[in-house]
Amino acid sequence: MINFTKEILHNFEDATSREWLETNGIGGFACSTVIGLNTRRYHALLTAAMRPPAGRVVLLSKFDETVVIDGQRYDLSANQYSGAVHPQGYTNMERFRLDPFPIFTFAVGGVQIEKLLFMVHGQNTTVIQYRVREQGTRSVQLELRPLIAFRDYHALTHENGVLDRTVHFHHEKVASVRPYSDHPSLYFAHDAEEVNSQGYWYKNFEYALERERGLDSVEDLFNPMTLLFDVSARGNATLIASTEILDVASADMLRQQEMDRRSRIVSDLAAEDDLVRTLTAAADQYIVSRGDQKTVIAGYPWFTDWGRDTMIALPGLTLVTGRDEIARSILCEFAQHVDRGMLPNRFPDAGEAPEYNTIDATLWYFEAVRSLLQYTADYPFVRAHLYPVLADIIEWHVRGTRYGIKMDEDALIASSDPNIQLTWMDAKIDNWVVTPRNGKAVEIQALWYNALRTMEDIAAKIGIPADAQKYSTLAALAQRSFNELFWNEEASCLCDVVDQRSECKPDRAMRPNQILAVSLTHSMLSKGRAKAVVDAVERDLFTPYGLRSLSPADSRYRGHYKGDSVARDSSYHQGPVWAWLLGPFIDAYFKVNGNGKKVQDQVREWLHIFSGHLTEAGLGHVSEIFDGDSPHHPRGCFAQAWSVAEILRAVFENGVARKPRKTKKAVAAV
Repeated sequence: MINFTKEILHNFEDATSREWLETNGIGGFACSTVIGLNTRRYHALLTAAMRPPAGRVVLLSKFDETVVIDGQRYDLSANQYSGAVHPQGYTNMERFRLDPFPIFTFAVGGVQIEKLLFMVHGQNTTVIQYRVREQGTRSVQLELRPLIAFRDYHALTHENGVLDRTVHFHHEKVASVRPYSDHPSLYFAHDAEEVNSQGYWYKNFEYALERERGLDSVEDLFNPMTLLFDVSARGNATLIASTEILDVASADMLRQQEMDRRSRIVSDLAAEDDLVRTLTAAADQYIVSRGDQKTVIAGYPWFTDWGRDTMIALPGLTLVTGRDEIARSILCEFAQHVDRGMLPNRFPDAGEAPEYNTIDATLWYFEAVRSLLQYTADYPFVRAHLYPVLADIIEWHVRGTRYGIKMDEDALIASSDPNIQLTWMDAKIDNWVVTPRNGKAVEIQALWYNALRTMEDIAAKIGIPADAQKYSTLAALAQRSFNELFWNEEASCLCDVVDQRSECKPDRAMRPNQILAVSLTHSMLSKGRAKAVVDAVERDLFTPYGLRSLSPADSRYRGHYKGDSVARDSSYHQGPVWAWLLGPFIDAYFKVNGNGKKVQDQVREWLHIFSGHLTEAGLGHVSEIFDGDSPHHPRGCFAQAWSVAEILRAVFENGVARKPRKTKKAVAAV
């Protein structure tokens, strides 16, 4: 349980820097700050996924909440406007906790009011419940004014004359609105005594984090109705906001079902470690449905499912947590979208054709399959469903696919389109590829070699010796070529990029990509070279939150990630710390230093420092990036799948925490 008291809640800066997240397993979500003040365009009580896991629209932004006690009015909500915060309901807060849902506790007029909210798994539904305690004989009424947006979650709403103000009453306890014909209806199931359907525009909400990011930051929201609850006798009030018509009486049952579902996910772990249990709970929030199969949301609040992120995150999110059926589902789903030997980089929000502008997502697919086999030894499944796809991918890379991606005569993989950002360092501003890595990138060779050795193993296990020999021969040549081309004798580490097709000298920038040449199961490096790489990366790039994307000694280094989109994109991979890289670094560190007590204690010390972050930004989650310079302020998405997954995986696989006990039946997403 994550818990905050008045010391944090009454400090505006501290409170608004902490964000909670609820998800529904189909791409929808709810999130805001611990005081309910929205600082992002993405903060809302119901962002629905209308084409799961995409097609996201912000339906219900928030409530304006007032409690009336013996005729005295008290505000519970808080909003930010230009130069002002009004009302300031957070000054009435006593406590916020995540247990497992967001629970807000207010104390006003001698009465304690507790509000909890949660999303229903598999539905675009948010349940909000209020409980009044210690009221005695006082008269207590609650006024809720829903503030609706009805917009794409990347956009903003402004007052307009097109909005349909009509409130539809389906029966006594269900009202709905549909302000625009191209959006779904939003239903409010409630147990209010009265509903006043006179509507108003609330204008000029300001979102501080959008302003800080150099984006439009002012929004108008419409209040279609006011719901009046008399809680003097019954002591509670309930409202369900949904794209479906539901019965308000089902709220308690839905809450218990969701508590049980989440409890099962965490209780199936044997580990008592708080970090591990917290990250296991977080892992579930990234696993969502895509059609009949599963996929992974790369990060909240603005990413959908990306191929690269999904494959990197798959082992930590599913296999470590005992959910191998979900791993199989994800691998099968992406197999359906392989085209010309490439995995999609991204599925666009609006449902257009997938984008294939990535060289590494496809190679991470092999590592995800290898990890599945490590945990399950399910070679029959791989042979039946994945091996033909994997073999076809190899053949496409040998003969060449999009963007000049092709295996050279030295058995290494090169790309020849300088205008496309193909590696994970993929920032691009207009036609400017910020981190050009054209040619042969170090981690691509590491992943390619790992893929070849993985295929050699699979082919041998499923009885195709000719294939096994073919992949073995290619891998041996790649290993020899790699060591000749990439070793930087002067710095005792690896070059970042080698481009033999141009006159450019090898790129010797000190970046973290080379750590994969050590960390992956199948490595091309000798023990001596592997140790040198780890030492160099630790010296120049390591922080307790992950690895810097560029050495501070480099003139291009940017120690802070902030400003408008140009400033941020131009620094994205030029210094910021990437948390997901902590996983490969821990793997590599154990590989070259052994698994003795001293090494274990060192890693536990790093993780102990890191675990404090779980209460500082996205509660219970790991941020996408951090500033390269101390104190390493969290930046980017406040909840990132591969950040959570890679730390969780590395902790388990290296024995820093006990592995999950085997169960007869793996927990599966409902």
